[in-house]
Amino acid sequence: FLVSNMASKILSAGSLAKVGGAASSSILAGLPSLAKVAAAVVGGASAVGAVPAVLGMVGFTSAGITASSLAAKMMSISAIANGGGVAAGSLVATLQSVGASGLCLSSKLLLGFTGSTLVSKLVGLL
Repeated sequence: FLVSNMASKILSAGSLAKVGGAASSSILAGLPSLAKVAAAVVGGASAVGAVPAVLGMVGFTSAGITASSLAAKMMSISAIANGGGVAAGSLVATLQSVGASGLCLSSKLLLGFTGSTLVSKLVGLL
């Protein structure tokens, strides 16, 4: 759910690059196709690599939730809303699971595809 929601927001942000109904000129429009494909691959890999890094920065780490972080505040709100505990499968529980053990293969594939698609749209491949 989280990944598909993130993917739809990223793709809708790409549609904001349209001006007056016509797509604005792409960043790498003059580059050969191989460079555009390489950019799409880098975009996909960057998306997969960024998620654990961002989660770590907000406090979802392999050692647990960092004190006084955004993650700690989210956990507190979730626990209060659920009568004292964080519900299994909740957003906080899922983010902590990813922060502790990383992304599963299907999430990596979906994020990679989303990152590649976004960069492809930006460079004019699709």
